[in-house]
Amino acid sequence: MIGFVQVDPWMLDIGMRGFVAVSPGEIVDTKTAKRATLEDIAEAAVGKRFVLVGEEHDNADAHAWQAKIIEALHKSGRHVIVGYEMIQRPEQLALDLWTLGKLTEPQFLERAKWQASWGFDFALYRPIFEVTKRYGLRNVALNVPRDWVRAVGRSGYDALDAEAKAQVPTLDLTNANHAKVFDALMGGHPMGSPNVYAAQVLWDEVMADSAAKYLNKTYVSDKTVFVVIAGNGHVMYGQGIGWRLEKRTGEKA
Repeated sequence: MIGFVQVDPWMLDIGMRGFVAVSPGEIVDTKTAKRATLEDIAEAAVGKRFVLVGEEHDNADAHAWQAKIIEALHKSGRHVIVGYEMIQRPEQLALDLWTLGKLTEPQFLERAKWQASWGFDFALYRPIFEVTKRYGLRNVALNVPRDWVRAVGRSGYDALDAEAKAQVPTLDLTNANHAKVFDALMGGHPMGSPNVYAAQVLWDEVMADSAAKYLNKTYVSDKTVFVVIAGNGHVMYGQGIGWRLEKRTGEKA
């Protein structure tokens, strides 16, 4: 395509500048370029209300690290709550019953409508759910039905019916850095319709809204930390869920 330039979403001019080398199986602090431990991550999270942990959905290593980070935060004395992009709000009861040990794994997958609403092999995510059950950590469904996101992507916000609009926040489409990240993730192609971007914003707005509302209705101490598990595109550069959480709560993730 004439005039089209491929953009690397990991090399955008947002935030810190420079390069950091990372080898498989290690964690690196991008501020210092030094190797970090799980304990270092827990220490860096002191005073943070939200910790966003991204993933490639089909990458088993990513999910193993997510589970380790959750466990490290718990062992450091934090009161950990875990929120999931993968689970829709109407299935919150399935998460509650899982935490209480009331469901077997097959029962949980059926109650949570895992295959229909998410579809990725649950074995990839099993380490996370085993950690939350082992320590009795609270789990929160962050998402809304995928049909709502698809409807906005096709026809815009007004495609949602009154019931759906009553459950989703207003879409803030003004974050230029977020739009830059989204365009890069889409390969740098100019979007044929602004509705496609609005659908992505709906996703991020809803997850931020779900996390903030959950904390508003539960007991929160200075040790409470809400860990958001979501795809990389929702957490990169702090411009997706993180930006919208900060707008709502004043807390920088």
